[in-house]
Amino acid sequence: MVTRRDLLRTGSAVLAAGGLGLARPPEADAAPAPRLLPSFGRPTRLDVADVSGLDGYDQLLLTTLQGVVNRRTPRLYFSYATGDTDLRWLAGTGARVTAHDHALDLVARYRREVRGAVLIDPDVPDSVNVATTLAGLSDAVAATAEQADRHGLGTVTDLRGRFDPDDVPATYRWQLRHLFPRCAHTLVAGLPPTRTVPAPGVRWREVARETERVRDSSNRRTRTLDLSPELSAGGDGDAVYLRFQDSFGDDGWGASVGSLALHADGAEIARFTPGTEAERPYLFDGLDSSVGGDANRFGDGSGYFVYRFTVPGGTQRLTAEVDLWNQFLVTATTTAPTRVEPFPNFRDYTVASRAVVLWLPPAGETGDLLDEALSRLAPTTPYTGWFPNDVAGEWGGVDRASRHGVEVVATDFYMNATVHAGVPARVSGRVRTRPRARLRNRVHVTFTIGEGDNVQYCQRRMRDIWDDPARGTVPVNWTVSPLLADLGPALLAHYQRTATANDLLVCGPSGAGYTYPASWPEEHLAAYTELTGRYLRRTGMDLVYAYNPRNAAGDGWIPFDERVVASYARHTPLRGIIQSWETGDLQTRAGGIPVIGNFYPQGKGADFRDALLKHVEDRDPSRPLFIAAAINAWTWTPSDIATVAALLDDPFEVVRGDVFFELLDESQRHG
Repeated sequence: MVTRRDLLRTGSAVLAAGGLGLARPPEADAAPAPRLLPSFGRPTRLDVADVSGLDGYDQLLLTTLQGVVNRRTPRLYFSYATGDTDLRWLAGTGARVTAHDHALDLVARYRREVRGAVLIDPDVPDSVNVATTLAGLSDAVAATAEQADRHGLGTVTDLRGRFDPDDVPATYRWQLRHLFPRCAHTLVAGLPPTRTVPAPGVRWREVARETERVRDSSNRRTRTLDLSPELSAGGDGDAVYLRFQDSFGDDGWGASVGSLALHADGAEIARFTPGTEAERPYLFDGLDSSVGGDANRFGDGSGYFVYRFTVPGGTQRLTAEVDLWNQFLVTATTTAPTRVEPFPNFRDYTVASRAVVLWLPPAGETGDLLDEALSRLAPTTPYTGWFPNDVAGEWGGVDRASRHGVEVVATDFYMNATVHAGVPARVSGRVRTRPRARLRNRVHVTFTIGEGDNVQYCQRRMRDIWDDPARGTVPVNWTVSPLLADLGPALLAHYQRTATANDLLVCGPSGAGYTYPASWPEEHLAAYTELTGRYLRRTGMDLVYAYNPRNAAGDGWIPFDERVVASYARHTPLRGIIQSWETGDLQTRAGGIPVIGNFYPQGKGADFRDALLKHVEDRDPSRPLFIAAAINAWTWTPSDIATVAALLDDPFEVVRGDVFFELLDESQRHG
């Protein structure tokens, strides 16, 4: 828990350090650069409070309050994390800080600046998004009826009983018809209406575990899992919860389930295949999982999924027959492991922007509705937030947005955006000077940490691993979003200012916003690459890590063609493109720019080294070879990269990305 003393100490540090040199840079007095994403002014005084201990309902109330208040002038800043991430960035705002012990006291302090409350319907989760949209349009907060009464807030709109909880498309269809025309169209937002949080004190029993690293489905078989111990374990009555997750968590090949049948004293009481209607009654928590093309549900890395089963009274033996494979860890409990509450994140920015807030899975009827919303936007309008259904939702959502000429800005966990967007900072447009290098008949390797398009990654995870003492010992490319120049200039300036000679900031997928360029309509592609060029010049980046759509089989990517690369070449300063490819066997020069597909080995340390050795075992030693090695941002640290680099002796040579592409360009021109 962050204390008031911590906040006051942070405020004093800001004053003593002059805002860490960011309080009033010369650029603050210059004419502002054209912006894609809005700012709400420079914060000079901030009321700061810790909200990490509050539930989602109170955080929703405060975050929508923050949006209304900060639209006029940023004055509210909240610490959401149990660590110090939000406080570390607070020091760079240059604002005077007043710390408050009780965050909810700020409702009374700023009550006169809001017109009242839009009441959510607890029986209709998606009413949280409708209430957020209305809060932005009405200068109101989103709250329950009980919260409104407790804080003395009048009712602006009451959404209770307005929508059918079983007809999600109708809820958003109503919003698009009645609210979207009144919204500002500078951006749209995709935010989950609710989140699932762990319940305290839950004890899990391990049922089954794969102890070997299995990534090829070779251990697939139907296993009998004995859940009888749960029958006498107590808990929440007659329910048993079965959780599937990754037994390793660091290489992306977690538990995969192809079917499940449950038997009570030999009688079948449940049977389903993942992704079907038959699964729905039993899927208690599937937000951190995906449904694969093999009619399977899987949870990789930190992902998981939980089924809930009601067991007949008097049952003596309970077993589950599960078609199960890869790196599984199966656990069981009789206590509800999670609770559902509103998802509060990023709503300050959407309220301040008066944006429409949606949550539409990009398939079926909701996918058609998402198309309808996207079709109303001008080309290069950003879709902020994220998409439902994990990886499948990402691929489908980004592709749909791309087909409408809309780029995606991942911000669903970006906190205090209304403050960070207004902090003036020295964002450098100077391209890094490249070290001198000589092309040799070696294997030139460059390491690239992904996820840089993800603005909340830049705010949180990247800051954590950036502070690893091993950073700078090995050449590494760090993907970041050039749109941080709008959404968090002080964040980007910090990374620029503290980068070592071995750290290179490169543009995250796929430029000024995450997109699949090949999916863009011919008439709008230049608008995206022109926008990208503007932000690359503004931020001093000349390399990009980029994505394209999946191929028809769904097992790989479509390579960039002449049309796409020529547009990049015409409108941006790019010297090279790393395309998401995973197998590392793509290398082209379409459009005059070197393009190389990344190579994404699994595992760390010696496993990663061995995969690189296998990849180059048939190389021609009389010619140079190039490998763009991908690094998982969520499981690796600079220390892990340094460990791998120390294992790479002859014929490998690890270089920074700009050197890598200079040598690749020379090799292609003269090879």
